Amino acid sequence: MPVIIESSHQRSLSYGLCPGARPNFDPLARNELSLLIEQNRMLYTHAVPAMETLYQQIINTHNMVILTDAQGVIVHSLGDDDFLEKASRVALQPGVAWSEQSKGTNAIGTAIAEKTATLVHADQHYLAAHHFLTCSAAPITDHQGKVLGVLDVSGDQRSFHKHTMALVRMSALMIENQLFAATFEDSITLRFHARPEFIGTLMEGIASFTPGGRFLSANRNGLFQLGLSWSALQSHTFSSLFGMSVSAMVDHYRTAAPGLLNLCLLSGVRVVGRAQLRLMNEAQALPGVRNENIDRITVPGVPARTAPTPTAAQTAIAARRLSGLRYLNTGDPQLEQVIMKVNKVLGRDIPILVMGETGTGKELLAQAIHNDSPRTTGPFVAVNCASIPETLIESELFGYEDGAFTGARKKGSIGKILQANGGTLFLDEIGDMPFGLQARLLRVLQERMVTPLGSDKSIPVNVELICATNHNLRERIAKGLFREDLYYRLNGLVVKLPPLRERTDLETVVKKILATESNGGHYMVSEEVLFMFMRHKWPGNFRQLTNLLRTAVIMAGDEHEICLRHMPDDFLDDIDMHPAVDAGAHVATTAASMVDTGVNLEQLEHSAILKSLEAHGGNVSATARALGVSRNTIYRKLPKLK
Repeated sequence: MPVIIESSHQRSLSYGLCPGARPNFDPLARNELSLLIEQNRMLYTHAVPAMETLYQQIINTHNMVILTDAQGVIVHSLGDDDFLEKASRVALQPGVAWSEQSKGTNAIGTAIAEKTATLVHADQHYLAAHHFLTCSAAPITDHQGKVLGVLDVSGDQRSFHKHTMALVRMSALMIENQLFAATFEDSITLRFHARPEFIGTLMEGIASFTPGGRFLSANRNGLFQLGLSWSALQSHTFSSLFGMSVSAMVDHYRTAAPGLLNLCLLSGVRVVGRAQLRLMNEAQALPGVRNENIDRITVPGVPARTAPTPTAAQTAIAARRLSGLRYLNTGDPQLEQVIMKVNKVLGRDIPILVMGETGTGKELLAQAIHNDSPRTTGPFVAVNCASIPETLIESELFGYEDGAFTGARKKGSIGKILQANGGTLFLDEIGDMPFGLQARLLRVLQERMVTPLGSDKSIPVNVELICATNHNLRERIAKGLFREDLYYRLNGLVVKLPPLRERTDLETVVKKILATESNGGHYMVSEEVLFMFMRHKWPGNFRQLTNLLRTAVIMAGDEHEICLRHMPDDFLDDIDMHPAVDAGAHVATTAASMVDTGVNLEQLEHSAILKSLEAHGGNVSATARALGVSRNTIYRKLPKLK
């Protein structure tokens, strides 16, 4: 037995635990769990997207992904349906404590006690009740090495895979890096490695400094590459660690398309790096000041900008934000093609134009593209061209100088395009941009220079451009509402998101939305409700579905199955008023007659599938598309139909 497990067993014995005892699985009360999540909001916000990505890598392996706080209390979990029932017997659900003191030797509690990644397999668990489990856990630490929580994968010990621990470690490191970036977002943050291809990966070192160059902290890989402890680094500066002054680094980033920095560590090892700067001035600061002893960096021509403090609502939105393109790929063939095309142009400086109906997830796709691109550490700035008044959109996009117009903000405004410098600019509803501004936007895109209103100075800008629209831009060009030259500048790659009614992955999408909207609870929709979802036309697409499920979760409360009684009246009215075209009008008519004669929902469903299979010559893929379900759903139902 590994030494770490033996030590944990001795601790478990000292806590007075009996191996044959039935453990306490009582979770926290609902209000206490809500408070716990709020107390761990930063951890929750950055961990949930990583958990979703990890879950996609282990899906259908009889496992769960679990997040706990520093005391081992589960904050959030998600997993395979077939394992959830087993998991409920050992209370792998939010609100249950898994410290060694309460559950004995287990991966979560032992990882906290030892402050290291821990695997506990089968009978290595102290309590016999847990012997059917295999658990792989890694602590998540802050920039000073303090344990904030634990990321864990727990599953049936018969499905144990040796690679699971590596995935958990990588995911925990990803969360730590994101927490690090959020903690020092107002600082100079340098990402560095001896090999340039590792910049932007989990292997990179990250170090943060005050704008004057004083060392603040570094992540695990940063400490390893620098070869010094966190305390030893406190006396160092950017210049002493990397052989370059802050002012020289700022000069490097004044260019329109700066490359990687060439740096030299104290050890003599050469590394390359990419710095992220927060541009700040004091009211009395003079442009161009270069002083290693002050905590401000000023860049000529760029107005002062201070990062706003995120509100609670913004933090909650961040918690639901999707992590990348892989997360969006949930089995729909049309979307899979979109993601495949987008992956081929990532980092190639090719503008992307996303077409699709309102609510199909255009901004989510844009955010995922940014997160997967080499610019992921830069800003993502979204502008809805249809929501800004025509009189203000020019100043919003291009910025303005002090006194540029009546009512202008004192000291001016940087503008959305310059805010996105070094990152991604997402122009939503580009088809609604006023015609007169389209020429200015075209010039900025061609020259990569921005001239704020009221200024005669042009400022270099380097952005990745993603645009989206629900209009047919060719039709708007024909009507004289959109510039043809701008259209051909924007359409480097054109992709179209399918509306929800055409998606074949509705069941998976519903599960994902419930996982992010249920605030730590486990909810599922009944077969009856799911069948209604598949019949609905969803005119509001994902926005409508998300709002519907969010309300249904609240209505369901402590019930964990969302049923018809939890659905709003207007949704039920829509179903009655607009029968969907399942496999043609014949199926709809047959379904209606079966309902009238009292046939139950399962029989109705089976009849619809059989009719559709017959109509499509037994082609399962065509049947799935016609019914708006996945092929797996059809195959799952087929044995019952024989």
